[in-house]
Amino acid sequence: MAITLKEVAERAGVSRSAVSRTFTDGASVSDKMRRKVEKAASDLGYSPNALASSLTTGRTKLIGLVSNNFHNPIFLEVFDLFTRGLQDRGLRPLLVNLTDEINPENSVRMLRQYSVDGVVVASSTLPPNFAKAFRDAGVPVVHSFGRASSSPQVHVVGIDNTECGRMAARTLVERGYNHVGFMGGPQDATSTQDRYTGFMSEMSAHPKVKVSYSFAEAYSFDAGRREMLRLLRAAPAEAYFCGDDVLSIGALSAVDDSDLSCPNDVGIIGLNDMEMAQWENINLTTIHQPIRQIVTSSIELMVTMLDEPDRYPETRIFPCSVVERGTLRAQAN
Repeated sequence: MAITLKEVAERAGVSRSAVSRTFTDGASVSDKMRRKVEKAASDLGYSPNALASSLTTGRTKLIGLVSNNFHNPIFLEVFDLFTRGLQDRGLRPLLVNLTDEINPENSVRMLRQYSVDGVVVASSTLPPNFAKAFRDAGVPVVHSFGRASSSPQVHVVGIDNTECGRMAARTLVERGYNHVGFMGGPQDATSTQDRYTGFMSEMSAHPKVKVSYSFAEAYSFDAGRREMLRLLRAAPAEAYFCGDDVLSIGALSAVDDSDLSCPNDVGIIGLNDMEMAQWENINLTTIHQPIRQIVTSSIELMVTMLDEPDRYPETRIFPCSVVERGTLRAQAN
């Protein structure tokens, strides 16, 4: 049988309300009383009931962590960092799979049923109005890996995907490639759109370099492999910015199965710098996205919003950098 609050009160020789205040954040209780109650609780092996506490405080400490791409291995790292980071702050993550969900109202309704204190939308593909739906419903929200904006409607933490597209294009030009390609993720994803815009903008300054583009069905290994196989059957470019590491790894598989080699026949640069990218059999040249910093900053904003729900929305953008490995040829002299 679980130890009750009443038993702790009797052991400590105090009232039940004194025990309740001891285990309620922000409640007034003297140091002497706190020590007495905590000792009694320790002796009895008592743990406060989180759900019961939420009835007193009006807070569940539940933070909805929602995403729409569970097929991309990068989110294993993202979810690991988020869940541990939230728990370290005394919050409880509620992981929600929004794969194939396009109506934000359904998501808002579901998470309000759980009485979450806040929501983190962890997605680089969902449009800004998806996260805004939570704000309109009065739920504190942070859009992690969201679309950069100078006038955001919700808090956004992420990278400048347009600049990453430019960075990839500059890298391919510096390597002396004469025909380069953009192989993005799903065309309706905001991250794909911004990376494409940046890539094509930079390439417009190099009219002598031939440019092609295409889009995979999803940010997944299978989608990247299928799209690269299709490209290789036609007239492939000399090198591709695949827009995402998992797409790049799928593309590498297609290159290998076509009896071609990377980077000798086809060069590839990805984006994210996921753990798998540095594996010896992959060794992917990529653009590093500072995932740990993005997650930490998102959690900091969420914690602040729980006390300041009307805090004015801000955008926090972190710089990226090229990580040299083995899937592009050496820079041209």
